[in-house]
This record gives sequence, structure tokens and C-alpha cells, in this order.
Amino acid sequence: MAFGDLLEQVGSTGRFQVLHVTLLCMPILMMASHNLLQNFVASVPPHHCSVHRNLSLSSLSPEQVLLLTVPQDIKNSRPERCLRYAAPQWQHLSENGTYSPKVKRDSSNDTEDLLDAELQGCKDGWEYNMTEMSSTIISEWDLVCDLRSLKQMGQTIYMGGVLVGAVIFGGLSDRFGRRFLLLISNLLMAVGGTCAAFSTSFSVFCLFRFITGMALSGLGLNSFSLIVEWIPTRVRTVVGTGTGYCYTMGQLILAVVAYFIRDWRWLTLAVSVPFYITFLYSWWFLESARWLVLNRKSEQAVKNLKTVARINGRREEGDRINLEMLQDSMKKEMSCSQGSYSVVDLLRTPTMRNITICLSAVWFSTSFAYYGLSMDLQKFGVDIYLIQVIFGAVDIPAKVVVTVSMSIFGRRPSQCAALILSGVTILINILVPYEKQTVRTTLAVLGKGCLAASFNCCYLYSGELYPTIIRQNGMGWVSMMARVGAMVAPMVLLLGEAVPWLPGFIYGVAPILSGVVAIYLPETLGAPLPDTIQDVDERSSKVRTTPNCKLTVRSYHDLFWKTDEL
Repeated sequence: MAFGDLLEQVGSTGRFQVLHVTLLCMPILMMASHNLLQNFVASVPPHHCSVHRNLSLSSLSPEQVLLLTVPQDIKNSRPERCLRYAAPQWQHLSENGTYSPKVKRDSSNDTEDLLDAELQGCKDGWEYNMTEMSSTIISEWDLVCDLRSLKQMGQTIYMGGVLVGAVIFGGLSDRFGRRFLLLISNLLMAVGGTCAAFSTSFSVFCLFRFITGMALSGLGLNSFSLIVEWIPTRVRTVVGTGTGYCYTMGQLILAVVAYFIRDWRWLTLAVSVPFYITFLYSWWFLESARWLVLNRKSEQAVKNLKTVARINGRREEGDRINLEMLQDSMKKEMSCSQGSYSVVDLLRTPTMRNITICLSAVWFSTSFAYYGLSMDLQKFGVDIYLIQVIFGAVDIPAKVVVTVSMSIFGRRPSQCAALILSGVTILINILVPYEKQTVRTTLAVLGKGCLAASFNCCYLYSGELYPTIIRQNGMGWVSMMARVGAMVAPMVLLLGEAVPWLPGFIYGVAPILSGVVAIYLPETLGAPLPDTIQDVDERSSKVRTTPNCKLTVRSYHDLFWKTDEL
């Protein structure tokens, strides 16, 4: 493409690109902290009903009081979380008034005692065992028992904000530029997170988490676009993978920060304050020259290219670039970019329809299964800080493998393999007995690693498939589909209360189906970055005219590709 030649002239992998990419990756380190923050701020501590307020049991020990007032859960021999005796059960004490362990929870006598005793809900509130966390939103606002679904609702609301942000910021950045929306996103992340930390009620907390989710979506979309549009084709795979590693490191950072900050308010504040810093230095970023040219701001594009040349030590080459040269080299792209573009253009041509529909399935299922595994760490029966580190660390080898695979075998086979392998691993996990926690955790970690590889692949893949003039619309759309998946994932966990194996089955089937759908995406390995819809169609035409093609056409291709099967 013409712009690629200009970028090579001013330096495509010089000091500017290194500094530019590094600074854009810094806030990505903290994005994982907000996405997975719920694992810690909404951790459910062990709890049971409070003692009757009208009873005076000060002469008894806490163990004796618990024995008198709270029944034991028959399944796990722990105090019931949501029930208590309507009246103290004095018969549970031995004759000398000490704790009597005579009753085993799996005994028939205990079951009869529990059925015979009159039970009631926790009318006087709950008592929490806060040995792991000094405070969580669960203990602060009693989001347990009848209100336990609000925990998952809080994450769904946050992901709803990410979804709305994908729609809003995706379209606005194509109209007003990547840099301007990036500044707004950083500021909203900082302010929204700070306000959430000082929320006085759960509804206020959800409101500011929704705003933070919107900002996070805009931050991710515009950071990725600014990275991709200032680097050459040959290093996109490496840089895209490096950006993914920043998110991986963010998961490890969250585990460390949460380990030392056990109060949910201070933890929320700690992961929000860094965005004030990124907001300040974001004023330094240069707007995408591609976007400037395609939006009739060629003068500023020339200035930006000369600035890049100066920073990269190629002042003379930069001085040779003028307005006439830029407009002449981008004549085709500028003529094709006349008029306004919207989400409708993602479905305008058969090739664009195929790309959009297939990517929608890929992003939805990847995010759906990813957050289904990542947002309920307590179910593994392992220390949540340790499992967070393991879940984060598995991304490192997973992304190394998928990076090599994308560079050798291509984007499409890598995407398909990551999705199908993750689904198979999750389905196998359903067959493992619940008591074998080590095996279940190992399979879950492998599945999560495959989903992380899928995320790494689809971010780069989508950026290469969509043209510059509607790249933000396209990235916004697929990001929206990912957030729909992330919104639905916590709600699916609630199905496990009725059918324990059903959430795992749904989380496993979804990526397998989307892995099959991804077969119909075009390959982009080594292909130049398209600037217009015409570029995408021309690339598809080259595929259709490739020699040695079969003449049979599948119905799926008839509907979307209108092309022969290779």
C-alpha cells in the first residue's frame, strides 16, 4: 500500500515506534486489573447467620454459640450460610456445657434433628470470616443468600459498560480521531474507578463500574488502532503479541496488588490511580496519519510524518514529503474514502459480511468462555491469589505458541485450533469428578490458555481484516460481541445451582462451534493493511482468481463470499 512506502521512508521501526508502542501499552497493563477485579473485591467470605439479638449468650464461646444457633450444612459439614434455628438448640451441648461433637453431619440422626428443628432466614444479618480479605462488597452490602445473584449482576453491568463503550467509542474515533478518544478514555477510567472506590451503595458502585467499563473499551480500541496504524506489516505479529503480553502481565500485577491490599476500596483505588498518569502523557501521542489522510486532514498528516522522521533520525527523508506527494500516493484511498461510514458498511459487500459474521462468532465465544472460566476462581478450591497467578502465567507460553503458529501457519488455522482445543478441554473437564480438584484446575488452566491464545490472535486478525476507514467501526462491533459474551458468562454460572454440569457444557460447545465458523475467514499472513473496502474486495478477488481452484461452491460461500472454494 502507498502509505506503507511513506512509513518506510520516515522510519517504520525507529525510536518513535518503540516509544509510541511502549507508552500505549502501559495502560493495557492495568486493563486486566479492572476486568478481573471482581474476583477480589467481590470475593465471598465464609459466612453464617448472626445470633438472635434478643439472646444473651455472652457466657458461651463462639463455637458454642454457633452450635446452638446455626445448623450444619449436610453436604459439606459447614455452618449453613442462609439459615439459622428459630430458637437455640440447647441439646447440642454436652452435659458439662461444652461443645459436643457427637453429631456427624452425614448421620441419619443429624438429618432428623435438622428437619425437626424450626429454621428461619438470617433476620439479624450475617457474620463473616474475614481472614483472607478485610473487606469486600459482599460483606459491605450483604450480597449473599437471596441477594447472591447481585454479585454476578455487578460483573454483567460492568461488561455492559464495556459493550456500550465499544459501540460509542468505535464510531466516534472514526469520526473524531483515535488520539482525542484515547484522552477521554484515560480520564474516564481514572475518575470512574476513583468514584467506584468511594461508593456508598451497591447501585452507585455499579454505576461507576459501568462508566469504567465504557472507558476501558475506548482505551483498548484506540490504543490498538494507534499501534497498528503506525507500524509496518512485517512487525504486526510481534507487536500485537507484545501488546497481549501486557494484558497477561496485568493479571499477575493484579494478583500481587490484591495480595497486599485486602480492602476492596483501596484495591479499586490502587488500580485506578495509574490512569491519571497515562492521561497526562497521552497528550504527546500523534494522531494516526492514515486516519488524517482519509479524513481530509492531509496537512496535519504531513506534519506528523515529518515529526516521526525527526524522532527516527531521518529528517532529510521527512523534509522531502509534501502535501502533493502524500495526496498523489494516497489518491486511490482518498477517492474511495469519500463520504461517511457506519456499522452498516460492515455488511455492505459479500466479503465484508463474511468477515463481520465470522468474527462476531469468534469474539463472542472467546470472551464468553474466557470470562466463564476466569470470573469464579473460588470454585477451584485453591487460594484465589495463587490461581490468579497460574491463570495469568499460562498466557505466556500460550501466546508464544500462537505467535509462532500465526507466523508460520497463518492467522486462520491458529484461530481455529485455539478455539477448538479450548472447547474440547472444557468439555473433558465436565467428566472429571469434583473431588479431583487438581485435575480439574489443570484442565481449566489449559482451556484458559487456549482462550488467551485465541484472544491474542483475534485482536491482530481483526485489525488486519478490516480496512482503515471503518477499522474502528469493525473493532467496535466485534468488541461489542465480545462484551455480549462477557455479559452472558456470569449469568450462565447461575445455571450451575440447578444443573452443575450445564455451565461447563455451554462454555465448551461455544468455542468449538466458532472455531468451525472461523474456517471461512480469509488469510492475512503477509498481506498489506487494507485502507478501504475496495482493498478488502480486491484481496478477496485475488483469492478467487488463484489457480488450481475447484469449481464447486458451498452454500455458505454463495451467501457470504460468492467465491469458489480453494
